[in-house]
Amino acid sequence: MIMIVNEDSEEKLALEPIPTEPEDLKPKKITNKAPEGIRTFTVCRQSDETGVSGEGVVIEGCMFATGHTVIHWLTPAPLGSLAIFNSFNDFISIHIRPHPKNNTIITWDDGEQTIYEERG
Repeated sequence: MIMIVNEDSEEKLALEPIPTEPEDLKPKKITNKAPEGIRTFTVCRQSDETGVSGEGVVIEGCMFATGHTVIHWLTPAPLGSLAIFNSFNDFISIHIRPHPKNNTIITWDDGEQTIYEERG
């Protein structure tokens, strides 16, 4: 803790130091401004009905506390491409649901998985 003293008024103000250790700066699910924090995920396609993106892990992405979602296509190598969506559901509606034969698995950083399979 840092103490600041105003000598004119003899007022004391205690300030907590700003943490700078790497562990302190990692994204966390804290504060009322962003209660969900940043969640990262991968997209694995078990098949590729269009033949464009390929099979396996084809996307890495993150969803911000606001729901905004950024994805990084891992193809074409070596750079791929980036896309930004207003919501995670927008991303799913465009790149996952229209391709049920891909049997896509989304895996979050905490291990939670959602599998989008063809029905029927």
